[in-house]
Amino acid sequence: MITSLQNERVKLAHGLQTQLKTRRKEGKIVLEGARLVLDAMQRGGIRPDYVLYEPERGDAGVIDLLERQRAPMFPVSVEVMQHVADTEQPQGIVGIFPMPAATLPVALRRVMILDAIRDPGNLGTILRTGAAAGVDAVLLAPGCVDAYNPKVLRSAMGAHFRVPVVEQAWERIGAACHDTRVYLADMEGDATYDAVDWSSPWSLIIGSEAHGASPQAEALAETKVYIPMASNAESLNAAVAAGVLLFEANRQTKL
Repeated sequence: MITSLQNERVKLAHGLQTQLKTRRKEGKIVLEGARLVLDAMQRGGIRPDYVLYEPERGDAGVIDLLERQRAPMFPVSVEVMQHVADTEQPQGIVGIFPMPAATLPVALRRVMILDAIRDPGNLGTILRTGAAAGVDAVLLAPGCVDAYNPKVLRSAMGAHFRVPVVEQAWERIGAACHDTRVYLADMEGDATYDAVDWSSPWSLIIGSEAHGASPQAEALAETKVYIPMASNAESLNAAVAAGVLLFEANRQTKL
């Protein structure tokens, strides 16, 4: 059993959880909890470099499955698990995985573009919503929080393994979306979200409610869409707005 916080595997797991530069340098991520570990293996098709688990708290069924698949497994003490986990109440298992290599489909018909979404919980929820609504890809423009931040990974609930999530410069985003009509969610929009035609290929830009759309997003958008609200409401949370818009697009597509 690993009991030392100075163990090299423990130090790497902690660094991946806390530092973007370590994730980028190593090309690895940490997935915490049985569900994310299983999603990565079963849906993402990626195998863990190694797994740290707490024998008394880790999911026995998942641990047994990992052992049968000969994943490198290392039992750790309660103190070590507390150190490497990002949650106050760890689930008793963390997996260190290669960072997913997301590739864009050749033909994009339903694209979500995220513009300076900086809150990890918001980003994760938007990714989860996009996966549920059937988007082809999520493009992260400059200024977004790291897609593999541990809080993003947890709130996305495995969306990273269901839809390609790719960081791109605005020039490449424009090129990827050139065969779609680009909409921008904006309170001062030109049309209500349910009045536009979502049945043709589209891209949807969702920006931060705190900072508004970037100049690049404004330049790329062809139409601004808005969600009618009560007169005394200031704005919708970005993740909530994304859900309303994406599922209207999904509804029209299924008609």
